[in-house]
Amino acid sequence: MILEHRLKTEDIREQTVRTLSENVTMNVAGYRCDTTMIWDILLKASVERVSIEATCADLEGVADSNTVREHLNEALHVADLRLQEVEMNNALAASIPVDMGRIQVEVAIDFHDEPFYGKTAEVKAMTCRGQAKKGTTHFIRIASAYVIWRQVRLTLAVVYVLPNDETLDILQRLLSRLKMLGFSAKVLYLDKGFASTRVIRYLTGSHQPAIIACPIRGKDKGTRSLCTGRSSYRTTYTFTDGTLADLAAVATLVPDKSGQRRRKWVLFIVIHLDWSPHKVYDDYRRRFGIECSYRLLRQVRASTTSPNPALRFFLLGIGLVLVNTWVFLRWVFARALGRGPRRVDPDRFRFHRFTRFLIRGIEDIYGVISSIPTHRNPQSVIY
Repeated sequence: MILEHRLKTEDIREQTVRTLSENVTMNVAGYRCDTTMIWDILLKASVERVSIEATCADLEGVADSNTVREHLNEALHVADLRLQEVEMNNALAASIPVDMGRIQVEVAIDFHDEPFYGKTAEVKAMTCRGQAKKGTTHFIRIASAYVIWRQVRLTLAVVYVLPNDETLDILQRLLSRLKMLGFSAKVLYLDKGFASTRVIRYLTGSHQPAIIACPIRGKDKGTRSLCTGRSSYRTTYTFTDGTLADLAAVATLVPDKSGQRRRKWVLFIVIHLDWSPHKVYDDYRRRFGIECSYRLLRQVRASTTSPNPALRFFLLGIGLVLVNTWVFLRWVFARALGRGPRRVDPDRFRFHRFTRFLIRGIEDIYGVISSIPTHRNPQSVIY
């Protein structure tokens, strides 16, 4: 007979709140509001993708939104961004399973931009410029390291990127954080934002195998001159500063708007790997798991119009912690029984169920608004 246990809504809420409260500083002791209430409001706002004001208006036994925002703005200052970054990294690491391997794992590193619409020069100084998107050229930018091990995909390091931060420095900070946690990378998969000669020389000198997406630049010269022929191939390329690199030029066939398949070239910088171009391309696709983590992040990111970059980074961090918590709980509680390596049952504990359970756990504590005052008798007009 197999003894059956139940993972309940209150268990999920308790695990999530404990992960944040034990690692992130948030000391609130108001008349109507305490630290636990703040975390519950932020979690419900995140998983429902609504504002703090909407969440406070929906819960019956919580403080008003102005009080909550006042406490958050008092606790979150731009001057403390680096301390906040350290605490969020600690919260992310709290979801590492005990049996997770840490030696020679695959690691994906990427940049992620969130549109920012602040107007003042002081606030804009904390954002990065980029290609126009969603009506702005200024973004809250983060860089994150994403570890791939079996069916566990965790974001374990995050950096708030300032306009003057060098790409190599950001990479070194992320790798240093992973090293502190005991992880070593079998292969690094880097976004094209890391395709710089300083990064190439650093990874080559440190004997770290890596694949970096290489932008195609130039009209006839530059890296575009490599996009010739019909077949994929490996070659060497010398950048303008004299840096020599191994490149894999991959000819892919993708459908255009008419449905006809056309050749599209993709370039990769390959470091300390003797793989064929197609293996480079196929293995680099594993990096797209980090894109999936960002898609999940967008599903658990509270909305805000606050110009405070520290608050915006804080809400992004909470979203990443929520995704990690789900991955941890799924790995621990949703694996099928049997001999050999147990695999996660993907249907048992989907991300949507995790978020719904979390909402119910919070609503069970505070209650929800289920009626509004009216001057008329509803029974006289509702049939």
